[in-house]
Order: sequence, then C-alpha cells, then structure tokens
Amino acid sequence: MRFNKIKQMWRDGKCATLGWLSVSHGLTAEVMARQGFDALCIDLQHGTAELNDVLPMLQAISQTDTVPVVRVAWNEPATIMKALDLGAYGIIVPLVNTAAEAAMAVAACRYPPVGMRSMGPVRAIHYGGADYAAHASDEIVIMAMIETKEGLANLEAICATPGLDAVYIGPADLSFALGLEPLGDNPDPLHLATCDKILETAHRHGIKAVMHCASGAFAAGAVQRGFDMVMLTSDLACIIAGVRLQLDALKATTS
Repeated sequence: MRFNKIKQMWRDGKCATLGWLSVSHGLTAEVMARQGFDALCIDLQHGTAELNDVLPMLQAISQTDTVPVVRVAWNEPATIMKALDLGAYGIIVPLVNTAAEAAMAVAACRYPPVGMRSMGPVRAIHYGGADYAAHASDEIVIMAMIETKEGLANLEAICATPGLDAVYIGPADLSFALGLEPLGDNPDPLHLATCDKILETAHRHGIKAVMHCASGAFAAGAVQRGFDMVMLTSDLACIIAGVRLQLDALKATTS
C-alpha cells in the first residue's frame, strides 16, 4: 500500500504543512497540490465543495505526492467511509465534543475488527495499492477537531481515545467557546494558552496536535511552540490576497 507521508513525517519528528481547498474545482486542487504542501484538505464543512466534488479533486491532488485529506461536514460514518473509499488518506472531523464521538469517528475510518468501516474502496484500492484493505487502518490519519466548551471539558478523554491520531484546533470556533471574537490567528493570551493546553494534553497521550492558521507568521509560531502540523493558507485566501495586492499596487501608482 502507498504509505502515508504525514505519518512518516510524524514518526521522524517533523512538522507537516497542510493547505486548504475552499473552492470546489479540480484545477484549483491541482495547482494547490503543486505548490509544495505536505498535505491538502478538501473542506466539506465550510468550503463550496459537496461530496460529488470530492472525487475529481482527489484525482487532481493525486497527480502529486501531496497527501489528500478531507474535512467532513459532520461526524457521520457514511460520509467518512465514502471519502475514504474515494481515496482520502486523512479525515478531519469537526466539533468533536466527547470521547464517544471521537471513538465513533475512529471506528468509521478503521476496518473490522478494529472499527466498523465497510469494505468497498472503489478508488482507494487503485490509489493506495492492491493490499489497501490489509494496511489502510494503519495508514489513514484521523483527526478530531477541538473547538467547543464541551470538547475542552472532555479534552483528556478525547485525547485518550484509542486509534485517534491527532486533535485539530479550529481557532475561530474555539474563540467562541472562550468568549472571544472569532479570529483565525488569535493573539489573545487566553486563546494561546488554551491552544498550548490542547497541545500538551495531546502529546501527553501520545497523539499529535494540529493548528489551523491564516498566515505564515502565525504558523511559524505554532511550529516553534511544538505543533505537529500547521494549516497555512487556503486557495480562496490566496486569490483574495493576490488580487488585493495587485489592485493596491495599481491604485498606489495611479491615484
């Protein structure tokens, strides 16, 4: 089976980079995959993609060695299994509030006897290899998002969930949970301290911690603080930033 580069990087003690796809188009996915990210996430929760868009976007990412990841819209086994059957090598599950919810997400990603994933990797077996079914449970990365008051209250139990590979911090929703303005890169001391607590708890339980960032500078700080993966930027954010840069340059020289 094709090995999961992210798991290998984590075994080597390296921090991985993750790009984000908010736009549901194969060309956008291909271009982003060619920029050098270690992994790239198709966002079904807040992006424009629907489940029918996932297959061509995964095919576009697969032209590179970038690891394909899908953030599902909800902790729903059927959607998780479908994304995996189409070739996702990582699953991000939002709004995980309890250990039971984390265990359900893990079970959807693992074949029996470890989990409850149904057998039928229609594309994954072609992407992953003929022995996919024998090794998929070891290679697929499952990440649970910690971003609510209940999730924070159950952090220890969630991080202790057998088979969970990482916790993923959703900074804007976490800001809501802390009574703060919902920001991507939140410099508030309470927010930073809470993220560090999540990081420390994850590492104490032998799993990884991922930080969702909006800028390279904030992502660099997260790397220095010990996070194992940083989400750096999205396709849509880059389009907006690039357009604004050129428009501002034009206006500055012609106004």
